[in-house]
Amino acid sequence: MSSVSDTIRGKLEAAFSPSKLDLKDESDRHQGHAGHTGRGESHFNLVIEAKAFAGKGRVARQRMIYHVLAEELAGPVHALSIVATAPDEG
Repeated sequence: MSSVSDTIRGKLEAAFSPSKLDLKDESDRHQGHAGHTGRGESHFNLVIEAKAFAGKGRVARQRMIYHVLAEELAGPVHALSIVATAPDEG
């Protein structure tokens, strides 16, 4: 069974072929907050750079990512912080 972070990383790589992908599990920073189960892998910080985001606004980029990760966001992932850029922006 793969971890939630491995699943997220695999889906993002398949969908966007990113030139940069940094995914950090920050669940331990959310103890006592809504959505924190104590098992980890519920709160993530994502920094991703991909050509697919060129010409798209911030909200459109987030929607693209939410679409790819719909299953995880409906289940184990409570919070996902996103910074999504195109290669010429970073």
